[in-house]
Amino acid sequence: MESVFKIWKTSRKIYLDFFDQYTVEQLNKVSDGFSNNLIWNIGHVIVVQQSLIYKASGLEMYVSEDLFNRYKSGTKPVTAISKNEIDELKALLTSLIEKTEKDFLNGKFVAYNERTTGTGFYLASLRDSFEFNNYHEGLHLGYMMSIRKFI
Repeated sequence: MESVFKIWKTSRKIYLDFFDQYTVEQLNKVSDGFSNNLIWNIGHVIVVQQSLIYKASGLEMYVSEDLFNRYKSGTKPVTAISKNEIDELKALLTSLIEKTEKDFLNGKFVAYNERTTGTGFYLASLRDSFEFNNYHEGLHLGYMMSIRKFI
């Protein structure tokens, strides 16, 4: 699992760079041809990680139900996100890694509910979920790299 966490931390550091490189307006911009924006992708990877790891393990997520509902799969941005919410997402981007790693090392995850993702990946174990999460975050990072070309 050490390599899974290492990849996840590296990915999240790349996501953090978007906060320094783009304004609130740029983070919120939905460019022609896209259904979401930079900040939605960041919120989305945060809540999906919580769902894949915590919810699927029968544990309470560290994100609010409201935040989860705004960024879960199948959603898209409906209004501009405020600077306060952007700051909240920035904090969650890194703090949830520490909490998840600590929970994992402390044996908090004792059960896992197998499932098939919306894209057809069968997740039979917690490790599958962690590995799929890294794949999922890589996909969205790719989307963001495309979006930024049009900002």
